[in-house]
Formats: sequence, structure tokens, C-alpha cells
Amino acid sequence: MERLGAGKKPEWLKIRMASGASFASTRQLLNRHSLNTVCRSALCPNLQECWSRGTATFLLLGNICTRACRFCAVGTAAEPPSPDPLEPENIAMAVESMRLKHVVLTSVTRDDLPDGGAGHWVATIRAIRAVKPSLTIECLIPDFEGNEYSLDLVMAEAPEVLNHNIETVPSLYCKVRPQASYSRSLELLQRAKEEFGLTTKSGLMVGMGESADELATALGDLVSHGCDMVTIGQYLQPSQAHLPVERYVTPVEFEAYRVVAEKAGFRHVQSGPFVRSSYHAEAFSNTIEALPQPLTSTE
Repeated sequence: MERLGAGKKPEWLKIRMASGASFASTRQLLNRHSLNTVCRSALCPNLQECWSRGTATFLLLGNICTRACRFCAVGTAAEPPSPDPLEPENIAMAVESMRLKHVVLTSVTRDDLPDGGAGHWVATIRAIRAVKPSLTIECLIPDFEGNEYSLDLVMAEAPEVLNHNIETVPSLYCKVRPQASYSRSLELLQRAKEEFGLTTKSGLMVGMGESADELATALGDLVSHGCDMVTIGQYLQPSQAHLPVERYVTPVEFEAYRVVAEKAGFRHVQSGPFVRSSYHAEAFSNTIEALPQPLTSTE
């Protein structure tokens, strides 16, 4: 199997730019409500495509993170600005204006807040459901430092998909996610499944130095902890200050990873160079219908 080092980007990683009326209207809508998206903050390579389709992943709690993961383009600070109290309502208005059927919410990590921002998550979910109760919601949450109270606040809202990325294999955690814990992330997903009956999802980046065997083991760990769906994508270095790409994974390898993931027991898999956590998230809706329904939200 062909393996490419991290020299010049191969042809399959060249982005085809898209624009048009839908792209412009999405950008104007987000700017008008002063909303952050992970599309812009994390320099997502799919921004052009998704915005041209009228979709976006909303970034809660500002655009400054309290952690400094070596792969992530989001800005960091020990004490970011206070959360915008109008953000939940503004996101709800944007969701209604965009006529979405499925929305993805994520956030920066806010270890500086007593609840990690969980209350803000709850307010946003409820604001969206107040204006569009038929909408399905995917929550890509941080680990809240393993705080069960904060986790339970969000999980009790019963999002249709509870997403939390493990990002990489255990051997790379100290280098890639020094303030995170592989076991804590797995326990989070298990809690969502066993305590709340939620449909669960996670994601990994490849090309950071992991082996195929390590990836297969991580996929098995996810399944054994109750993860239903997974995304696998190529790591791309946001800047010279971030971790370098160890190698570019070929499309053939991504297809092989998809097969490994499906054999491991995942109900839905997306694997490809530009795949990200929320890429084509609406495609997961068909999988949601086939999985057990989450428990009813309680006050």
C-alpha cells in the first residue's frame, strides 16, 4: 500500500473553491448575529463547500479556548472573555433563518468556568428547540474535565447525537492533547450511552504518527465504550507553530480504515482526507433513525 511522507500536498488534498448566493447568505447571517463557527475558527478545509450548501457548525462560548492542543487552530488564553448571554437566542434565530433540519453545536473548552460552560450549552439547546422543535441536534462537546454534573446537564437535554472526539491514539496524547485524557474521553462516551441512552459519535485524525494497528485498537476501544458512529480524516497543520504532518494518508488507505471501522461494529463511518467531525453531519440522520432513541429530557 502506498504511503506518502509529509512533503508537498498531494493532488487529492487540493480544495476546489465554491461560492455563490448560498455561501454569501450564510456568511452574512453569521456576521449579522455575531456568531462564531468552528468552520472559521478551526480553519476547516470544508468551509467553502458547507457554506455553499447553507450549513455551518456553531461554536459556543466564544472563539478562545483555555486549552492549547497542538493540532487546533482555535486561539487560546487562560482567561477568555465571558460568554455572550445573547448567543443562545442568536444561534436559535440563525438556525430558524437557515431552515436547517439538523444542526451541529460545538464549543471551545472553558476550564475557567465553574461548570465548564454546560449551562450555556443547555440554554442554547433549549433556545433552538423553542423555535424549531422538529430539528435534530448534534452536540460535539468538550470533556468538561470529567465533571459529572456538567456532563449530566448537557446529556439530560437528550441531543439526537452526542459527539466527543478522541482525536488520536493513546501513544500520541501527550504530544497532541496534553491537557486531555484518552480514558476520560472514552468514559464520557460510555456515560452518554449507558446512563442516558444517547446515540454517540467520535472522530480521529490520521497522519500524525499513528500506526494502522494503533488506529484499529482505538476504533475497537470506541465501540467497546458504546460509540455508534465515527469520522476519520487527515490531519492538516494549521500553522508552523502546530504539530507537523507526519504523512499524508492516501484515499486507498482511508477506504481500508472505513472497512476496519465497519468490521469493528460502527453503525455509520465516514473516512476520507477532508472528513471532519461535522462534515456532512446531516448524512448521519438516517443512521439516527435506525438507532435506539435517547431518553426523554428532564428539567
